[in-house]
Amino acid sequence: MRADHATAYHDAVFDTDREQALAVVQRALDDGVTPEDVVFTIVIPSLEKMAGGLVTDSLVTLSQHFLSAKIAEEVTDALIPRFTVAPEIRGHVVIGTSFGDFHGLGKKILSGCLKAKMFQVTDIGLNAPPERFVDEALAQGAQVIAVSSMMVHTALGERGPRRVRALLRERELEGRIKIVVGGAPYRFHENLYRDVEADGWGATAIEGTNVIARLIRDGRLS
Repeated sequence: MRADHATAYHDAVFDTDREQALAVVQRALDDGVTPEDVVFTIVIPSLEKMAGGLVTDSLVTLSQHFLSAKIAEEVTDALIPRFTVAPEIRGHVVIGTSFGDFHGLGKKILSGCLKAKMFQVTDIGLNAPPERFVDEALAQGAQVIAVSSMMVHTALGERGPRRVRALLRERELEGRIKIVVGGAPYRFHENLYRDVEADGWGATAIEGTNVIARLIRDGRLS
């Protein structure tokens, strides 16, 4: 029964049919699937499958991936209060686009994936000054700053991720707060994230989420 729900949900998301996807979720709940299982065995596997299709065979478009992340975020937000045991929050991420960059789609997709996987997210929006990233991370107690850039000059700009790194260094925060970057320029130059002094990057939102999870986990163990 659960496999049928998972297949029906994924088919609906693949067709960008939000109403049908939400109807499948409700049907699963009506059939006795717990809210936890809806999130972890139906919604998240579909999200990961969409991300895989985006990269491996290009059968999934960016708009499909965006919709799947938005639905995942919507379902997760609605079902978390119904969990029998409150989920453990895995960490806090401050996310925004780099200064001068007004392309927010990638940021929105990553934000949806992070929330579906139980991260708290503070979205500081588009065209974010580097000081805002650091100030907000400090105010929220965030472990990771995620900087999205869709253009090379905003990735490499003086007020981009490099300046965020410089601020962390100046304030002696490098051991507490990590930097993750993402966006089109990094997919064409896999070592670009090193050039901007980030701690990691993700080719997709799911990959970025996994990188963030690893950095937070390693930080706790160190």
